[in-house]
Amino acid sequence: MTIDLLKEMPQITGEIGLNAADLPAPSTLCKAFDRISMSVCRVLLRQSAQLHDLSEHAAIDATFYDRSPASRHYCQRISYRVQKLKVTKLVDTASQAVLDVHCSTNRDGSDADLAEQIARRNAGDLRSLAADKGYDKQSLREGLRELGIRPLIKHRIFAPYDHAHNARIDDNSYNQRSMTETVNSAVKRSLGFAVRAQTWFREFREIALMCVVYNIKRFVKQ
Repeated sequence: MTIDLLKEMPQITGEIGLNAADLPAPSTLCKAFDRISMSVCRVLLRQSAQLHDLSEHAAIDATFYDRSPASRHYCQRISYRVQKLKVTKLVDTASQAVLDVHCSTNRDGSDADLAEQIARRNAGDLRSLAADKGYDKQSLREGLRELGIRPLIKHRIFAPYDHAHNARIDDNSYNQRSMTETVNSAVKRSLGFAVRAQTWFREFREIALMCVVYNIKRFVKQ
């Protein structure tokens, strides 16, 4: 689809110094895309986020993306059984830029453990991290504090002292966690709620690059 679109967009190809005859075959582009490591996609995502004025206050939440439908024969041949990708985004609450992303085809495991992993990758850039009660885990709070990050995560109510813990959290700062829902909605409305690649490693790169494009589009609009 990318090659077909570029052939119909001479102004775009002219801007990047190409002619329609210079465009590669779709299979060539696909193989080149496979050679891009996820670490390179993360660097691109970080660079696109730094276009914005970041506040050092972030929120984290997960959403799901559909996998594009494939033929029954193809699904059986490659054991294509997972129908959705779980995508966790780390979002700057002031600029609504996507700072980091984690993708998985497996819904098992703790969201709190994953949040700590993402926070460690971005520890030097964060002063606080907001999340909903699904991330309520004491080890996560302790891990964030060790990194110098203030956890803004409400406690689920099991005992009277949980009310006291929640009362110490500033509501205005905690409520900024809703920015992740805003960003998830904006990305899906503008770039689609499904990934088109049909292998999980290519789908992960597609998600990361969708976030890169979202960051750039938001910067240009501002």
